[in-house]
Amino acid sequence: MEVRQLADQAPFTTKDGSTIRSILDASNAPVAQQSLAEASLPIGRATDRHYHRESEEIYFILEGRGVMEIDGEEREVVVGDGILIPAGAWHQIRSIEPLRFLCCCAPPYRHEDTYFE
Repeated sequence: MEVRQLADQAPFTTKDGSTIRSILDASNAPVAQQSLAEASLPIGRATDRHYHRESEEIYFILEGRGVMEIDGEEREVVVGDGILIPAGAWHQIRSIEPLRFLCCCAPPYRHEDTYFE
């Protein structure tokens, strides 16, 4: 059984500029098909607009409020929202209030699968 405590995971900055703590991924568990991380953005900050060729992502908003942009379409997102980001879709999330959200990636998140304009 693989169990990881969020508080035990060291935060790091992803290639898109968000701060994350990997809960379960290939770096800390025998994970092959997906990854789960907690991400945070301080008020007024945004990730760099980017896409992933391979990974499909799901964001789930835990705290705060922001604006999600996917392929030019924007929408305000709030606590309880789940957001599908298809592989290949340009995307960016911007915080209106400090944001904390879960990020699930399949296949697992890799810096090398993050591309910019």
